[in-house]
Amino acid sequence: MRVFAALWPTDEVRRHLATALVTAVGVDAELAPGRAPDGVRWTPAENWHVTLAFYGDVGEGPAEVLAELMTGIAADAAPFDLELSGAGVFAHRTLWAGVGGDVEAVHGLVAGCRDAGDAVGARQDDRVRSRPHVTLGRVAPRRGGNRRRDRAAAAPDPGDLLVHALAVYRGPRWPVTELVLAESLPGEGRAGGPLYRALGSWPLGAPGRADGPGQARP
Repeated sequence: MRVFAALWPTDEVRRHLATALVTAVGVDAELAPGRAPDGVRWTPAENWHVTLAFYGDVGEGPAEVLAELMTGIAADAAPFDLELSGAGVFAHRTLWAGVGGDVEAVHGLVAGCRDAGDAVGARQDDRVRSRPHVTLGRVAPRRGGNRRRDRAAAAPDPGDLLVHALAVYRGPRWPVTELVLAESLPGEGRAGGPLYRALGSWPLGAPGRADGPGQARP
């Protein structure tokens, strides 16, 4: 199973950003549009999350150990507040909304979750997590032709439009109160995207049992 640790924004936060996307670039992420005419595969709003560590494919045994380790990581972290603000693009392809608020607390969880992955021998998460974010979509690569010439002749770059439109965006703050370990099921979600299923969630600052498995925060 493909497993990752993450934080999920609240329904209010997702609705606020979804409304901003409709206004800014005409994309209704709550309808999970998938590949739009602008060449972007937009992420359905229910899948928006802040990744702390991606473990890749792990067996049931390591996944159970990861779940046990999440209990201690969550217990050692006090609840904190975050907000979504601004936007950017990674490698001219991945469109994202930025995360503000107590970012240092996020970094602490990232470190703990990565150590947990090392403890069970999961794949190394080589992605930079120093800039917490929520992935909004990915630009499909152009095929063939002169890339520079094609970009100049094509419609405005969707990444540039998004960054410009959401440059001053600031969403409502939300209290981060739990750590989620989730499974990614490729191709089983809406619009052919992944389905995220929660394997467990742990309250921050309060040791105890995790909530049972189910749909990851929609």
